Amino acid sequence: MQEAMINRAKELMADGTVSRVIGWKRGEFAYDITPAVFETAEEIDSDFVCDDFTAANVSKYLIKESRKEGRILAFLKPCDTYSFNQLIKEHRIIRENVYVIGIPGGPKLDAEKLKARGITGILGVRNEKGTLHIDTVYGEETMPMFEAILGKCENCKSTKHVVYDELMGEEGEVIADSGRFDRVAELENMTAQQRFEFWREQLSKCIRCNACRNVCPACSCENCVFDNPDSGISNKAAADSFEENNFHIIRAFHVAGRCTDCGECSRVCPQNIPLHLLNRKFIKDINELYGEYQAGEDTTSRAPLTNYNADEDCEPSIVHERGAE
Repeated sequence: MQEAMINRAKELMADGTVSRVIGWKRGEFAYDITPAVFETAEEIDSDFVCDDFTAANVSKYLIKESRKEGRILAFLKPCDTYSFNQLIKEHRIIRENVYVIGIPGGPKLDAEKLKARGITGILGVRNEKGTLHIDTVYGEETMPMFEAILGKCENCKSTKHVVYDELMGEEGEVIADSGRFDRVAELENMTAQQRFEFWREQLSKCIRCNACRNVCPACSCENCVFDNPDSGISNKAAADSFEENNFHIIRAFHVAGRCTDCGECSRVCPQNIPLHLLNRKFIKDINELYGEYQAGEDTTSRAPLTNYNADEDCEPSIVHERGAE
């Protein structure tokens, strides 16, 4: 697939369809993958990569890239296309300035899970019938692939692209029973005190690096309230436990109804906080209170929380009763 993507990207640049390409490039090790913009065929040949570690969602970068001169080619995985569509809906991406090629998605691999097995100095990985053969500077290691799958890919909601100009590979489908709300249901079945203790343990790890906010496609404000020195909450390090909770809960409320469940927040968290569970809780509640809704599925529908309906909207009493259960 990587070779086909490289060849197609160079063709589109050569015939003038696009002037540059957004994809991924490799760093020092095989798992050290960074989103990158390529402006020449030579750069694509030397640095472009697409493999089991290219999990990063590049849709957010298109907010600025789509406003530059010339059209940009974007290779988008199925989950990325939902974020792309949502940003179009919010008038953040200029659609006509982006040429989208849909590519197969995951499951992608989590380098931290490999390191937890003591596997370091990773040079390359190949999957043979569900077994990973990992080439390292110290020799070859093996482990079952299912033990190394990235958290965001464990409960994939869809292998179907919701938008593209061109498709490479076979189209997938929406996965009706992905199990992505199973962990949320487990938390709901806890007592209020147990849930509080769970989240206090998790959020106390936060170092306020802002990686979750910076990578999130739904967090696209140019000036964030947490960076406003006049807001009273602009400090980088939390002064107390209230601020640790405050940051993530406010952010979760901010993206409610707009989060596509791409899982990038948890993927980039250096403390491995399962931040996506906060977002999935809101998604689950919206589905139950307002009917099934998937952010980014299209570019025209209005989200339940922004589409007031006096006859069908959930009443506060219903929310109160559910919370007391």
